[in-house]
Amino acid sequence: MRLCLLLLLGAGPLLVFAQETPLTTLPYTPSLDTEFMDKSADPCTDFYKYACGNWNKLNPIPADQARWDVYSKLTNENQRYLWGILEQASRGGGARSPNEQKIGDFFHACMDEAAVEQAGAKPLDPMLAGIAGLKSVEDIAAYVGGEHKAGIDRVLFGFGSDQDYDNSSQMIASAAAGGLGLPDRDYYTKTDAKSQEIRRRYAQHVQRMLTLLGESAPDAQTDSQAVMAIETDLAKASLTRVEKRNPYNLKHKMSREELERETPGFNWDKYLETVGAPEFQTVNVTEPKFYEALNKELTIQNLAAWRAYLRWHLAHAQAPYLSSGFVQENFDFYSAYLQGVKQIQPRWKRCTRLIDHTMGEALGEVFVSRTFSPQTKADALKMTQEIEAEMGRDIKDLSWMSDPTKQQALEKLHAIVNKIGYPDRWRDYTSVQIVPDDYLADVTQAFHFEEHRELDKIGKPVDRSEWFMSAPTVNAYYDPQMNDINFPAGVLQPPLFDPKMDAAPNYGNTGATIGHELTHGFDDEGRQFDAQGNLRDWWTPADAKKFEDRVNCVRSQYAQYIAVDDIHINSSLTLGEDVADLGGTLLAYIAWKHATDQQELKPVDGLTPDQRFFVGMAQWACGDERIESRRLHATVDPHSPDEFRINGVVANLPQFGVAFGCKAGQPMRRANACRVW
Repeated sequence: MRLCLLLLLGAGPLLVFAQETPLTTLPYTPSLDTEFMDKSADPCTDFYKYACGNWNKLNPIPADQARWDVYSKLTNENQRYLWGILEQASRGGGARSPNEQKIGDFFHACMDEAAVEQAGAKPLDPMLAGIAGLKSVEDIAAYVGGEHKAGIDRVLFGFGSDQDYDNSSQMIASAAAGGLGLPDRDYYTKTDAKSQEIRRRYAQHVQRMLTLLGESAPDAQTDSQAVMAIETDLAKASLTRVEKRNPYNLKHKMSREELERETPGFNWDKYLETVGAPEFQTVNVTEPKFYEALNKELTIQNLAAWRAYLRWHLAHAQAPYLSSGFVQENFDFYSAYLQGVKQIQPRWKRCTRLIDHTMGEALGEVFVSRTFSPQTKADALKMTQEIEAEMGRDIKDLSWMSDPTKQQALEKLHAIVNKIGYPDRWRDYTSVQIVPDDYLADVTQAFHFEEHRELDKIGKPVDRSEWFMSAPTVNAYYDPQMNDINFPAGVLQPPLFDPKMDAAPNYGNTGATIGHELTHGFDDEGRQFDAQGNLRDWWTPADAKKFEDRVNCVRSQYAQYIAVDDIHINSSLTLGEDVADLGGTLLAYIAWKHATDQQELKPVDGLTPDQRFFVGMAQWACGDERIESRRLHATVDPHSPDEFRINGVVANLPQFGVAFGCKAGQPMRRANACRVW
């Protein structure tokens, strides 16, 4: 799976929220709003404060959010619009389409809080009985297969399908690391005081969840220690996030027989039969050392320890969909403690997010039909093509790259597929059986559908038309194996893409985002894939060395920034995003200049056209984040904090210095500016 989302769902205690209602139309916010600026700040000292200094005063973090920025606010507005779609669909009646019936009944079941509360933990009884009925460690394989089939897909490990690194037109089986309850393997291995505190709190959380399943406090405490022992050993054998940025570290193809020899303590025949995997000859094992550790754990841990581990992961996975005790405990640790969130989100928001995550193309089809015009799609595609043309000119003019590498780079650039708004073909959910009165059954059906869909890809050609985000999503992505850039309809609306605004902030905002995703095809990770999406070195050694010298400039720059407390940005983790921010902004700037070179541009609201470009570029990132969330993201997020995604970029651009009259030696004018693309 390319996309992992933490869903906090289910019932919860009665909380007070600001009054929100479903939206029937999406509100308008301009892509450049001078009210958000703090013009008392010196743009040459802290441009982020100058462009966004008043945003936080006008938009304080809501109690149910860990961070609140322009993307979060637009996401919330989109969710309120989706809420209206779902509420209407949930009323029933003969006029509903098949998809409207499914998403409407799903929403109805999710919103029936009284029924969920009455059910308590009873929906877990069949799975708990399965765990209690395990006769030996060898029986674990069949049980885990059943869990994965139901969509609980990271118990012990992850298994599914992925593109072949060597033949991107073909899907093969994939076995990945998994099995952890903390957000990252580093939480188990770091020895600082905060990490030790988190592990203690996590063990207490596991213990409390097990007591909710009916265990006595002493038994739950013993079992939580068993869980910690297993997960810690699995974490130590897992790759770090930085190591996983190198795709060669994740390429370990082997036969099914070789996988079985690697893990003789795990019955793959039983697992694959239960999960419903098709026959296959080749599997990519992304982290072989993890599977060595898993086999060792299956050998040294007794059945009681494994039963505790499986009970915990069952409760952990299903807690968002159970009664308030489970939801509250889940929230208290993962949201309140780890991210500083003050209140559980209202139920409508959690239900909307779940349906968007599990049946997003059914919901997205309705969203697109009501919000996304053909003209918006055409305008976004035109801007994308303009920025791609600029990158083509940039590659041809590079002084540090030789002609053979340039030829390969241009071939890759011209092969990129632009996906704008929504899929050409919507996903078929006919087989998903949704009822209006059995919430957990609906959740299981939706996740089972997705699990089956992923497994069914094994051994088949790649569907290059597939999307990995739903149309209402406020985000975008580049996929190196697909060699495509994807801009959902949800992100192509004000204030991010604004047809009412002049070109400068539009190119600064959405244009820089387009350039960002395009540059990902040529960042430290993306550059290792060729035009077809195969993992292949198409660089001459000399050009590769020159590229590394340039990205090392960016790595060194961002390593100096403090993410939170005394924690510096892990610039080896954020390198790809930092390079994409820098290259994308420059490409968008040049594209804007070419697009408007025949126009007489004048100042607006006291800002010159160039200043409007850069303020528009900065204001997508206006926002704030709770300190606990900043600590979490410093470990797991490949993006730098927002202020450095702005200041770190403009400090390298001489065009910015000219626009704002910055002098040598000022913070926003670096003496040794970095440039990759």
